This record gives sequence, C-alpha cells and structure tokens, in this order.
Amino acid sequence: MTSPIPLRPDSSFDPGTVAPAEPAATRPFYWSVRREIWENRSLWVAPLVVASLVLLASLIGLAALPRKLQQLPAPDAAQLHVEPFRPFDMAPAPIMFASLLVGLFYSLDALYGERRDRSILFWKSLPVSDRTAVLAKACVPLVVLPAIALALSVVTVAALTLLGSAVLLASGTSAAPLWAGQRIVQEPTIMLYGLTVHALWFAPIYAWLLLVSAWARRLPLLWAALPPFALAAVEKVALGTAHVPALLGYRVSGAMTEAFGAEAHDGHVDRVAQLDALRFLGSPGLWLGLAFAAICLAVAVRLRRDREPI
Repeated sequence: MTSPIPLRPDSSFDPGTVAPAEPAATRPFYWSVRREIWENRSLWVAPLVVASLVLLASLIGLAALPRKLQQLPAPDAAQLHVEPFRPFDMAPAPIMFASLLVGLFYSLDALYGERRDRSILFWKSLPVSDRTAVLAKACVPLVVLPAIALALSVVTVAALTLLGSAVLLASGTSAAPLWAGQRIVQEPTIMLYGLTVHALWFAPIYAWLLLVSAWARRLPLLWAALPPFALAAVEKVALGTAHVPALLGYRVSGAMTEAFGAEAHDGHVDRVAQLDALRFLGSPGLWLGLAFAAICLAVAVRLRRDREPI
C-alpha cells in the first residue's frame, strides 16, 4: 500500500481550511435607514420629549379627576369624552404633530446637511447608490416617524389610563367609568390609520423638501417656501384668482376631508366608523400628490449624484 505524498511546507493547500461562505446580504437600504436614525437623534428625542410633557401636564390635571367625575350626574361610558376624560383623548395629538414637524425639518436638511458638512464624500465612497440613499431618507418621515409617534401615543395613553385608575382608587372613587370607555383595539387602529393617511397625504411635501435640500446651496427653507408663495402672488396679480393658495391649503388639511367621515371634520375622531379608507384611496388628490412626490424624489436622486459639496 502506497503512502500518501507529503505536502511541501510552502504548499498553499490546508486540509483544515473550509471554503469561505457566501457573504451575507448587506441590506444597504435597511442600514441606510438605521444610519439616519443613529445620526439624527431628534427623530425620536423630540417626540419623546413632547410625550413626556404631555404626560406631565396630564398628571397635574389628574389630581382633579375624582372631583370632576363625582360632579357628573351619571358617569357612564356615554360621558367618557367630556371634560374629565379629555386628556386621554387628546394626549396623542401633540405627539403626532411633533412628529410631523420633525419630519418637515428633517426632510429640509437631510440632503443639504451632508453636502454642508462634506460627509457626502464619505457616504458616496460606500457601495450604496444615490437612489437607495434618497429613498432611505424619504422613508424616515413616511414610515419611521409615524411608527415612533404611534408607539409613544399608545404608551402615553396606557400610562395615563393606569395613573388615572390609581388616582381614582386612591380617592375612593370607582375606576370602572374610566375603563368602560377604553377602546383597546379601536384607539390604536384610529391612530395607525390617521398616521398612515397623513404620511401619504404629506408625501409630496416631504419629497419637495428633499428636492430643495439636494439643490440649495444655502437657505433651503427660503428656497422651499419661495416658489409656492411666488406663484400665489403672480396668480393674484395677473388673474385675480387664488387657486394656488387653495391648492396649498387643500394639501395641508385635505387628509381630514378625504380620509374621514363628515362628522370627523371638526378634528375629533373617536370611532372606527368615522374612517373612510375607500374615499381616501379613491381621491385624485392622493394619487396626484404621490405622482408629484415620485417626480421630486427622482430629481433629488439625480441632484445628489451631480451636486458637489458646499
């Protein structure tokens, strides 16, 4: 029986070496979104601060909750949306509004900021396309911020409910009327629907701000606001009409008109029956706005590829 031929010491073959595995997917879009969250702490810090302030202000009002509840002639479930329980209904509104403002300011600075501090030179050296980078930035106000606002709103309402129950029980008042009005499934559903429709409705605004952020060399806020105001002024002087201001107003407040029933137009939504998803999805304003947003994002991708650092 012949013995195996010995390997030379300088041989590159190693019997214990295993063929390298295929590299795992890098998921550039996922990590691009994660980068935006890491680099912009205000995305979650600002809504968290607002949620804390709402909770603190509501706690101060909870001290008078037993007295207000005892003054009601019949504190049953039908009266849970009057003054004593108003903080529980209104608590999510400031959090959602804060997330909207953060999204607007983030979009305005997202592409401008990386050109201003020249970090774009580093990010362009990575194997991440301009399209991926821009879409990841657009995902922040459209998906990330609504998700943060929803989580904080649900936690805030739950904390208020528990603290309100503790205050009522400590005062010798039954907490049953408070829990009778809690809509454990309806409340999150309404909040999720409201955040989703407003994110889609404001998509052209976010996309326009991203486009300006990719183009402006300075004062992006001025360049973002100047064209619509200039168009409104020219229309008023030349034609004597006000279609541009009406269109802008419709874009700002039209989500409530198109996505909710007529009884919800006063801004108070407390029933799933007030949600009108079919009307919203059939609204021309939604699809025209999304088409405009797609054009703005496409131009922003091209500008990010061509524009130099400031």
